[in-house]
Amino acid sequence: MFESHFQTFDVTTGRAHGAERLAALRAELDRRGLEGFIVPRADEHQNEYVPPCAERLAWLTGFAGSAGLAIVLKNKAAIFVDGRYTLQVREEVDVNLLEPLNPAYTSPENWIEANVRPAWRLGYDPWLHTSAQSARFEAAVKAAGGTLVPVRVNPVDAIWTDRPQPPRAEAFEHPVKFAGETTAKKIARVQGALGACNGLVVSDPHAIAWLFNIRGADVAHTPIVLCFAFVPSEGKPALYIDGHKLSGATRESLAEYVRIETPSSLTRDLETLGRERKKLRFDAATAPARLVQTLENAGGAADVGVDPIALMKACKNTAELRGARAAHMRDGVALARFLAWFGPASRKGIAEIDAAKALETFRRETGVLKDISFPTIAGAGPNGAIVHYRVNERSNRKIGPGLFLLDSGGQYEDGTTDVTRTIAVGKPAPEMRERFTRVLKGHIAIATSVFPKGATGGQLDSFARRALWEAGLDYDHGTGHGVGSYLSVHEGPQTISKRGGAALEPGMILSNEPGYYKAGKWGIRIENLVVVQKRQIKGSEREMLGFETLTLAPIDLSLIDRKLLSAADIAWLNAYHATVRKALSPKLDAATRKWLAGATKPLAKK
Repeated sequence: MFESHFQTFDVTTGRAHGAERLAALRAELDRRGLEGFIVPRADEHQNEYVPPCAERLAWLTGFAGSAGLAIVLKNKAAIFVDGRYTLQVREEVDVNLLEPLNPAYTSPENWIEANVRPAWRLGYDPWLHTSAQSARFEAAVKAAGGTLVPVRVNPVDAIWTDRPQPPRAEAFEHPVKFAGETTAKKIARVQGALGACNGLVVSDPHAIAWLFNIRGADVAHTPIVLCFAFVPSEGKPALYIDGHKLSGATRESLAEYVRIETPSSLTRDLETLGRERKKLRFDAATAPARLVQTLENAGGAADVGVDPIALMKACKNTAELRGARAAHMRDGVALARFLAWFGPASRKGIAEIDAAKALETFRRETGVLKDISFPTIAGAGPNGAIVHYRVNERSNRKIGPGLFLLDSGGQYEDGTTDVTRTIAVGKPAPEMRERFTRVLKGHIAIATSVFPKGATGGQLDSFARRALWEAGLDYDHGTGHGVGSYLSVHEGPQTISKRGGAALEPGMILSNEPGYYKAGKWGIRIENLVVVQKRQIKGSEREMLGFETLTLAPIDLSLIDRKLLSAADIAWLNAYHATVRKALSPKLDAATRKWLAGATKPLAKK
């Protein structure tokens, strides 16, 4: 597989062995007196990218998406995936064994109520679910007359005989010149935000990486260290980490600010704090129910809510924004070189894997790429209609006439990038141009939006969809996600989506990526990263915000139906392309510079 140098275990075996693995799981459940078990796609931190040892859902079912959940009962089973994976799940999972369902229409809880029988015992692993998730499952099982049972040892692990070992990649320091703030100052800020709580249990490794200015390589594509931490309202924080991940130098540096503890000490310490009747904050999004239960069972009080680090991390400081701009400039040069290469290459019958490998090569030739920021989505024709498509040797298509969707990004020490371009191969059909232009109009609407401080991504989301809605069209994913600083390419709490509830704040980096997908035919998406910044408006009575576009890459002019663009749309596109041309041209060879000039030539004004 193309991604084999990042992915250390082949999830595709799940479908091939689905029947025997489900049978083995049911036998194990029967041995334990359970009539069913919940299998989430999750690790102990609710990470998007999980280590191979936590790929239980993929091993059991074959589904390799980044979000999903299976419920296996003794007489039936279902797998729940959202709209991003509607097509993918049917490709990867034996639907005769597991019924694919979209939780937007049939929630796992409703399915449990309808299918669990009275007196049945449904098992779950409290390390892999948050408190809110486990509470919903418990209510559903109770309504069905059954009992939700926490397990000490995950039954999937008991039958997964060749399960990989937990990762032990070495942690390393993230220089302050990139982080922009010392560990000591960050700890003080967090302690100042705890209010009446006696401490904060930090369960999100991204938050730990930000707080202690460390990075790692425990999962693919995101430089995090899998560990937990505890920040008391006063005194030194504790870091619960496998000691093999710390070199002598890193341990010595961290010891100035934190106590280094073994991972097994965490539950012991929570029991002690519980007996002391301490009140601790837990992150509702990532804290495993097991930790909350440990504190409460010992007599403590759990304040399950928002980790204050999330917002601090999301609002990038001056150094982080400087790094983001530098990373996008570097990435733009690599992408321009790729796009100049792609035109002639696509006429020679290259395939998706060839394109993905070529783009990664151009990024690696920068000399500073640490990793790609997610598995490259290189979808030709119908594969482009699969929102989170991942190319492999079996699905690999030749790139022929039509549309090619390329969604990719890089991890650099000074920033994280994510960019999508839809490229016409040959002459595009009128429908392709019309759909592409409507997506472009939505992209421009987000890029040019101005909004009052306190506005949420949920309020902006419809801006991106209006041109599509006017034609009776839509897309089933969010318009934008947050992006970290040499951290996760998908970061919260900031988002632009129908359910986006977090206020957008200066310094937040988000994607702007409306799309359109014609199932079985082709897909369209245009994605740039943007940063929230203050806007000065004459006569304004409120503090106003807007976006600065960070991504530097041409948008395919051959796919634009000029009649659908307003004069303001054309002005934005021409100004954006002028910025791309001016920024990248001095860093390109003569041939690529000439190509870029043609790719960014101004559209005639109306």
